[in-house]
Amino acid sequence: MSFIKKLGSDAVLLIILLLAAFLYGYGIWNDHYVNTYYTTAVGSMMQSFHNFFFASLDSAGSVTVDKPPVTFWIQTLSAMIFGLHGWSVILPQALGGVGSVLIVYLLVKPGFGRTAARLAALAMASTPVAAAVSRTNNIDAMLVFTLLLAAWFLFKGTKQHTIGSLLIAFGLIGVAFNEKMLQAYMVVPAFYLFYILAAKVNWKKKTGVLAACTAVLLVISLSWAVIVDSIPASKRPYMGSSGTNSVLNLAFGYNGVSRLTGDRSTGSSGGGMPGFGGGNFGNEGQMPGMNGGMPGMNGERPVMGGTGRPAGDNGGMPGQGAGGRADGEGRQFGDTDGAQGRGIMDGGMNGGMNGGMNGGGMFNTGTAGPLRLFQPALSGQASWLLPFVLFGVIGIFAGLRRKNFTMKHKEALFWLAWLVPAMGFFSIAGFFHQYYLIMMAPPVAALAGAGWSQLWNYYKERSSWLSWLLPVAVLVAAAFQWYIIHPYDDTIGSGWSAGVLAAGIAAALLLIIVRIIKGQEKRVFAHAAAVMGLLVLMIGPLYWAFTPITYGLNSMTPAAGPDSSESGGFGGGSRNNPTGVNENLLAYLKEHNTGEQYLFAAMDYGTAGPYIIDEGEQVVILNGFNNSDVPYTTDTLKALVESGKVKYFLVTSGGMGGGRGGGNSEITSWITGNGTAVPSADWQGAKTGVNGGTLYEITLN
Repeated sequence: MSFIKKLGSDAVLLIILLLAAFLYGYGIWNDHYVNTYYTTAVGSMMQSFHNFFFASLDSAGSVTVDKPPVTFWIQTLSAMIFGLHGWSVILPQALGGVGSVLIVYLLVKPGFGRTAARLAALAMASTPVAAAVSRTNNIDAMLVFTLLLAAWFLFKGTKQHTIGSLLIAFGLIGVAFNEKMLQAYMVVPAFYLFYILAAKVNWKKKTGVLAACTAVLLVISLSWAVIVDSIPASKRPYMGSSGTNSVLNLAFGYNGVSRLTGDRSTGSSGGGMPGFGGGNFGNEGQMPGMNGGMPGMNGERPVMGGTGRPAGDNGGMPGQGAGGRADGEGRQFGDTDGAQGRGIMDGGMNGGMNGGMNGGGMFNTGTAGPLRLFQPALSGQASWLLPFVLFGVIGIFAGLRRKNFTMKHKEALFWLAWLVPAMGFFSIAGFFHQYYLIMMAPPVAALAGAGWSQLWNYYKERSSWLSWLLPVAVLVAAAFQWYIIHPYDDTIGSGWSAGVLAAGIAAALLLIIVRIIKGQEKRVFAHAAAVMGLLVLMIGPLYWAFTPITYGLNSMTPAAGPDSSESGGFGGGSRNNPTGVNENLLAYLKEHNTGEQYLFAAMDYGTAGPYIIDEGEQVVILNGFNNSDVPYTTDTLKALVESGKVKYFLVTSGGMGGGRGGGNSEITSWITGNGTAVPSADWQGAKTGVNGGTLYEITLN
C-alpha cells in the first residue's frame, strides 16, 4: 500500500500513465478482428485445453501459430473473461504498454532522480512504435513489459543481494522466450553485464549466482519446446512455420537466425514465392509491404483475411470470407468500394514492394547499413531521441574515473548494453517488421531521462565545456526531428516540421542565454528551461504516437506515422467492418450437419477465422501460414473424414488470408476428386462474387 501511495503522490507520473492509457487503449473497441491470424488462434484455444496448450490455429488442432504460446494464453484468458472481441485480445498488450511506462519510471528514479524518471516515462509513453503495437494483439508490447519486469527484479536483486529476485529476473527472460523466442535474448548481455559490474560480492559468488540464473533461464526457456517436441507428431498440431515440425527448429531457425540472415525458408522442402528465400510471404499473418499495384487493381489495396482496413471499407479478397461482405461476396479486383490509393503493385511488379527492394525494403524497413535506423523507413518509429541520447551518454561518462565508477554509470551501461545490440541487429537484419523496434523504446527512454539529468547537472554547475552539451543536444535533436517530419509536409502541413525545428532552436537559444546570465536568482528559471528543452523534443514523437488513433492502424503490421493505416503495404485501418461470415453458408452448413464435430474445413485462416471468432464454430484449417506447413496428407485427411468429424470443404483459390491460398495441390486434388460440389445457389445466396470458392461434400464409406 505504501508503494501505491508513493506512486499516487506523483501527480505528473499519473498524468503520464493516463496519457499512455489513452494512446494505447482509445478506440481499440473499433477493431473487430485485429490481426486475424492471432485472433483466430485465440478463438480456437478457447475451444479445448489441447488447443490452448499448443496455441492451435484451428479447432481441430491441425497447426499452431508461428510463435510460442504465452502471450496467446494471456489473450485467451482475457477473452474467456470478457468474451472474444478485438478489444479483449488487445487489452493485455495495452495494459502491458502502460505497465512498461511505469517500470521505466521505477528503474530510472533511484539513480537519476524524479524529474529524470518522469521524462523517461514520458519518452516511453510517447514512443510511436510502442503506441502502435500496444493497440494490437501482436506480441511485442507484452514481450517488452516482461523484459522490463525482469530488469526491475535484476536491479532489486543486485542492489539488495537477494538471489531470489535474480532468479526471477532470469526466469522472466525465459518466459519472454516463450512469448517471442530469440528476440527475448537481445537483453541477456545487459543482464549479465549489470550483475557483474554492480553486485558487491566476490567473483566466486558472482559465478555461482550467474550459473544458477542461467540454468533457470534455460529450463524455463526450453520447457514448452521440450514438452511439445517430445510428444508424437500424431498427438499434437503441426508446429507452424517450423519446416520440420519442431519447436526448437522454429525458435532457432525461422524465428532465430533467419531473422538476421533474411532467409525466410524454414529448412523444409516446402517452396515459397520465388526469390524470397523459399519461405512464404512472411510470418505472423502478414504479407510483405507493397507500395505499388498489381495490374487491373485500379490502384486499390486488397484486404488480408478481414484484418485491418480503412474505416468504412466493406471489401475483402475474393473468396476470403473474413474480409468479404456479409453475403460472402468478397471484393473483386478493381472493385471501388474499398480504399483508394496505394495498391499492391501499382503499374505491375515494377512498383515493387514498398518501392521494390530499394530503399524501403520488403517490409518498409530501409536499406541495411549503419544508418538504417535514421532512414525515413524506420526513423519515425523509435529513433526520435537518439541524438539526444548520444549527448546524454557523453555527459554521463565524461567524468568517469576509476575511483568514481558509480551506480549511475553501471545503470547507464545496462541500458546501453540493451540498446546497442538491438540497434546493431536492426541495422543489419534481413527479416523483421517495423514494430519490432519497440525493443529500442525502453533503453532510449531511460537514457534520455538519465542523460538529461547529467546534462542538467553540468549545465547548472557551469562545468567547463560540458555545460554546453544540453543546449547543443536540444538543437541537434530538434534538427533530426525536422528531418523525420519534413517528408510528410504535403500530408500534414509544413507547420509541424517547421514548428518543431523553431521550438528546438528557441529552447536551445533560451538555454544559451540562461547559461550566459550570471546570478543565483536564475536557478529556478534555468531548471524550467532545461526541462522545457527535452519537452520540446517530445512534440514530434508525441504527435507520431497519436497517428494510429487519428489516421488509423494496420493491425497486422502496426507502425506509427501519417501513413500508419498503410504500414506494411497490405491491410489498412484497424477500424474494419466486422462482416466476415457468409450467413447463407453458415445456415446451410448448420442445417446439413449430421453430427460432424467440425462445421467445415477451410483452406486458410482468412476464410475460417470469422466463423471461429464471431460464431464460435469449430472449423478445420488445412494449411498453416507458411508454404512449408503440412498439417495434413491425403491419408490423414481421409482418416479425418472417415471418422465422421467433417464432411464439408470450402476450396478457395488465391486465398491471401493464410499461407498457400489454394493450398497443397495434392490436398486440393483429393478434395475435388472425392467430393461432390454443392451448387453455389444453395449456399452462396443471390450474390456469389467472382471467387466465393466451391463447397464440396465428402462422405466416405
